Amino acid sequence: MSVLTTALAAALTTTDRDLVLYDPDTRTWARHPWGEIYARAENVAEQIGNDGSTAVGVVGEPTVTGVAAIFGALLAGAGLSVLPGPIRGADTAQWATATANRFTGIGMGTVFSHGNELDLLRSADSALKIHHDADIAHAQRSASLPLDAQGSPAAVLQGTAGSTGTPRTAQMPPSAVLANLHGLGERISLSRNDIGCSWLPLYHDMGLAFLLAGAVHGIEVWQAPTSAFAASPFSWVRWLTESRATLTAAPNMAYGLIGKYSRRLSDLDLSAVRFALNGGEPVDCAATSLFGTELARFGFNPGALSPSYGMAESSCAVTVPVPGRGVVIDEITVATDAGSNRQQLAVLGDAISGMQVRLRPSEDNAGIVDREVGEIEIRGTSMMSGYLGQPALDPDDWFATGDLGYFVDGGLVVCGRTKELITVAGRNIFPTEIERVAAQVKGVRDGAVVAVGADEKAVRSGLVIAAEFRGADEAGARSQIIQQVASECGIVPADVVFLAPGSLPRTSSGKLRRLEVKRQMETAKS
Repeated sequence: MSVLTTALAAALTTTDRDLVLYDPDTRTWARHPWGEIYARAENVAEQIGNDGSTAVGVVGEPTVTGVAAIFGALLAGAGLSVLPGPIRGADTAQWATATANRFTGIGMGTVFSHGNELDLLRSADSALKIHHDADIAHAQRSASLPLDAQGSPAAVLQGTAGSTGTPRTAQMPPSAVLANLHGLGERISLSRNDIGCSWLPLYHDMGLAFLLAGAVHGIEVWQAPTSAFAASPFSWVRWLTESRATLTAAPNMAYGLIGKYSRRLSDLDLSAVRFALNGGEPVDCAATSLFGTELARFGFNPGALSPSYGMAESSCAVTVPVPGRGVVIDEITVATDAGSNRQQLAVLGDAISGMQVRLRPSEDNAGIVDREVGEIEIRGTSMMSGYLGQPALDPDDWFATGDLGYFVDGGLVVCGRTKELITVAGRNIFPTEIERVAAQVKGVRDGAVVAVGADEKAVRSGLVIAAEFRGADEAGARSQIIQQVASECGIVPADVVFLAPGSLPRTSSGKLRRLEVKRQMETAKS
């Protein structure tokens, strides 16, 4: 039995706290003792054993049976992969085929789902054993389930854009997942009296880690679907009030959105919140600080704000500040073609227990003239064993993150990227996957598509696709690109820009210059 399985079983069978789940249809919360979740998870684990599966997929909103399926996979010692459902505007048949193929490609044998996602997956042509989680994860259990003594070497199979290439699957050993949960809990002094509240998607490493941290430490956790936040972002702070949550987490865009429009809010009590993690995308110091300032009138302590650094390859958290410091800012000088300017960057704390961070000298200093900038490298107890289908990662080796940073008193500062990842609402997307899908549309020139992230400092950043196009129906092609990218990649492009053939900048060897495309677009808008 893995250390993670042992820890979950011990915590969930002894705590008197609850998992509290939000139903967006009735707009109500329902309490489920963690002991009930464990019983439901045992039923799921038994089914996984009957199926003979060593890897399990889960798709669907965080219902009680959907969450039980997640814990059931972990109790069974199977590798767990949680994937998103179709987003608005997606072709559902394409989504089902793409999702089934993705599960099959990473070795899934059994999949649990419910609702529309269940029907769609069952309609896809695949050899997967697809179960309705509500049929399996019932609350009645007559006998305790003997837990698997062996288990999969990977507890979580986490989708990631990787540090240097195309989308990959990080294999997270049980010991790494548990080490990260303990390291985070130790840094923020987590106790049984804490209450967590999250709307983060469970297919994202930050959302899954938040839920598992609450379970392993036996605390009360309030979990809402991401779709409920998307439909009404102000609901987040109302949930914090209702739950009396002490802990929460969100990407930068959420803090910026609430802070910017906070004058619309009233009748809140955020005095219980002591730790509010900001992670998953570049931190906008001004927008995050505004959240703290504006919501202070509702009792929120700005010192609770905790900009942090993490990645899927490290189970989630890498550096996290001690709660109470708030947004710590380092002001730097950045050289530009026009001279220089001053910028403010967030200090992201020190490495959590078991993790190490260092800088490798880099020719790219992100234009910063007064700091020793290098590429961030990490290693430690929270690291993946390697990417699925790739050589194993030596535990003693340093892992190159592809991010640029430097150290100041108070910890790590991230100042740029050596990789070309696109970050939208906390999700990292590698451009080649977007470009591959967009290039399939008639009229788009093969090898002449660039996907870039637009305006990372904006409240709502987005994905922009620039493509060389030759055809009569630009509007139809633009609509088709948006639909296909939404269906296969799970993100809706904010804009699609068509250019004349030969317009995209290239290197002397013919490679597309993505960063130059992004710079040109930003210059055109300024």
